[in-house]
Amino acid sequence: MSGHLPVMLAEVLAALAPRAGGTYVDGTFGGGGYARAILEAAPCTLHAIDRDPDAIARGAALQAVFAGRLHLHEGRFGDMDALLEGVPPVDGVVLDLGVSSFQLDQAERGFSFRFDGPLDMRMEKAGPSAAELVNRLPEGELANVLWELGEERHSRRIARAIAAARREAPIETTGRLVQIIHSVMPRDPSGIDSATRSFQALRLKVNDELGEVERGLAAAARLLAPGGRLVVVAFHSLEDRLVKRFMQAAAGRAPGASRHMPAAMQAPAARAAFRLVVNNAQRPGEAETSANPRARSARLRALEKLEEA
Repeated sequence: MSGHLPVMLAEVLAALAPRAGGTYVDGTFGGGGYARAILEAAPCTLHAIDRDPDAIARGAALQAVFAGRLHLHEGRFGDMDALLEGVPPVDGVVLDLGVSSFQLDQAERGFSFRFDGPLDMRMEKAGPSAAELVNRLPEGELANVLWELGEERHSRRIARAIAAARREAPIETTGRLVQIIHSVMPRDPSGIDSATRSFQALRLKVNDELGEVERGLAAAARLLAPGGRLVVVAFHSLEDRLVKRFMQAAAGRAPGASRHMPAAMQAPAARAAFRLVVNNAQRPGEAETSANPRARSARLRALEKLEEA
C-alpha cells in the first residue's frame, strides 16, 4: 500500500481500542492503512467498505494476509448497515473522510489540479462527472456550489469566467479549468493555489460527500454495540462541523440549529446514550504534519455508545 500514509494512526487506534474477538468497520478503506493497523493491533474481524472499485481491488492483497479476518465490501459507508446486513452489532467504526491519496495522485481520476487530466472526480466511476457539472449547471447555481461547498469568496467571479469559457468550448480537463480560475483570481498570499476551493467544492458536489457523512454517522450509530466506538477523522471544515454537531447531540450536548445539521440526528438510533471519548477535536502532532503535510487540517473526534435508547 505504498503512497498512502494513514493520518493520525496512533490516535485512531487509541480512540478505537481494538480488542481480541471484536468486530470493527473501516468505512473508508482507501489504501488500507487503518485496516492493516486494526488487524495487527488485535486478533479481531474487520469489515472494510469503499465506494471506489480501485480501492477494493487493491484490498485483495491485504485480504490474503488476513485471511478470514478481513472482509471487503464495495459501496458507500452511508449504507454500511445495509451492506453489513446480518452482521451482529459491531465494536467500532472508523471513518477517514474526504479523498484518498491514491485518488489525488492519479491524473486520470481528475481529483487534483496538480495534474492535467480528465475533469472527472467520481469516486465510484459512475454518475455525473465534474465536467458535466461545470458545463451544464446554470451560472448562478454553479456560483452557489463554489460558495457553499468550497467557501469560495470569489464564487460569482469564477462562475462567470467558467460560463464564458464553456460557450467557446466544453471544459473537459483539469488543466483548462485551472487556467480559467487562475485567469480571474489573484495569487493567494498564503501560497494556497487559487483553484483549491473550487476543486474541493466540485468534488464534494459530484460525490455528495456531505450527504454521505450525514448518512454514515447515523448508520454507524445504528450499528454500534454498547461500548462500541465511532472514530472520525475529518479534513474539511464543513465535514468536521457535521461530525462535531452529530456527536455533541448524540452525547446530549445538542448545539443550536445549523443548516448543516444532519437530519438523521432525529432518528431514534441517534438518540441512544453516547459519551464523547474526547471533549474537543484532537489535532495531529508537529512531527506528523512535518512528515505528511496532508495531516495538517485533520481533526479527530470519537464517540462511545453506552446503552440502547
